[in-house]
Amino acid sequence: MLNWVLWNCLYVFNHFIIWYVVVMNGISIMQMIIAFFTTAAYLNKTRQYEYRIMGESEHMVPMSILVPAYNEELNVVDNIKSLLNLDYLNYEIIIINDGSKDNTLQIIIDTFDLHIIDYPVRQQIPTKPVRGIYHNPETPLLWVIDKENGGKSDALNAGMNLSRYPYFICVDADSCLVSDSLFRIAMTIIKNKHTVAVGGIIGIINGCEVKDGIILKKGVPKNIWAKFQMVEYFRSFLVGRIGWNHFNSLLIISGAFGVFQKEAVMQVGGYTTGSIGEDMDLVVKLHRLMLDKKYNYKLSFLPEPVCWTQAPEDLNTLYRQRRRWQIGLLDVLDRKRDMIMNPKYKAVGCLSMPYQYLFEFVSPIVEITGYFMVPLAYYFRVISFEFFLLFFIASVLFGIITSIGSMVVEDFTTDNNIRIRDLLYLSLLCFLENFSYRQMTVGFRLAGIFARRKSKHSWGNMVRKKFNYDLRREKPLRRSSDPLEPPKSE
Repeated sequence: MLNWVLWNCLYVFNHFIIWYVVVMNGISIMQMIIAFFTTAAYLNKTRQYEYRIMGESEHMVPMSILVPAYNEELNVVDNIKSLLNLDYLNYEIIIINDGSKDNTLQIIIDTFDLHIIDYPVRQQIPTKPVRGIYHNPETPLLWVIDKENGGKSDALNAGMNLSRYPYFICVDADSCLVSDSLFRIAMTIIKNKHTVAVGGIIGIINGCEVKDGIILKKGVPKNIWAKFQMVEYFRSFLVGRIGWNHFNSLLIISGAFGVFQKEAVMQVGGYTTGSIGEDMDLVVKLHRLMLDKKYNYKLSFLPEPVCWTQAPEDLNTLYRQRRRWQIGLLDVLDRKRDMIMNPKYKAVGCLSMPYQYLFEFVSPIVEITGYFMVPLAYYFRVISFEFFLLFFIASVLFGIITSIGSMVVEDFTTDNNIRIRDLLYLSLLCFLENFSYRQMTVGFRLAGIFARRKSKHSWGNMVRKKFNYDLRREKPLRRSSDPLEPPKSE
């Protein structure tokens, strides 16, 4: 009797794992198909735009760029130079030095000849004390805030307090924006006046040639872990987010680059301090506000590369990053659990959040268990060969199809100038990641589930590398000849 009970329990459990994997990867393929048609239609509409000419119009949407910086001395100057050289007119740059322990602040001061000034700031959102504000009239776009350490959320809130424009952009200090990225964002806002947030494709800058924050030549990373992440970004951060954007239920706009309506963010109290998943937390808060008040609103995702950021190149940093992402996801789902399956929140509550719970939170547990249990169940003849084959097809072949399909979608979005040899190599990685890298990152996410209570307020230290320089090109920075006045207090 006991053997019969155990056998049936194993039978039911293994069938659950197999069908779970089939559904999860089937959704990924559906998202890929949606992304393919959505991207093609979007790019067909935007080919007529003269980005540089329209971006330099005085009538474009003014924006504030907020850059939180903590121990970013290696790349912060290149980041600022890339921002000063954007093909856009109405914007300001606010760097927030969040109590860095290295020379981040001093390097910025020396490079741009900044001086501390007395400047009135309306503290609409409480933050850690501000120690000083730095500025140089010869570089009127650039402002620097020096404050006590309070974390990324607190730094962004301090930047919002100083900013004067109706939309702000959050950019990581180790990232570079595409020169016409602000125009692409502005056109999205202009086409739909109800837009409260916009995200875009995040590219991996490892392997690119960079000078003064300008990407001179795009390329494939030399590091094997960065190469795997390049393939992963195509699948997860491009196709997945385009799919959810189709239903106006996007929950994640990358912390490396996100655009938000300042008034709406102020209404929800700004970024939540103490939250690891501050980017997802803010997006969910905006959804809640708009749906509670029954506003007509839109959160958009651009199927175009607008920002390039560094990917970890060592396993230890990659492990900490993925574990942190999983902890952030669980933290947000726990804070907003009353929205899950609540019809009041429409597709966000009834589709996106349940998906995040079932297939982002639970999937590491199910997948890791399945890798051990399903082969054992087949060996002991608990399941048939057909079901074992179905598990293999769903977990491996579906993953390969999704990864290669995502590369095709990404190829529509930009001219990468990547050599055929590198494209073939990336295609090979689409196959290999399903036998090594994917299982490893699933394990990292599983570690995040178990580490949540211990590390839910800790970001951990990320290892930064200097951008790959190329000295063949120089571009003058925007100085006092620009037709812009320094920002004024609100």
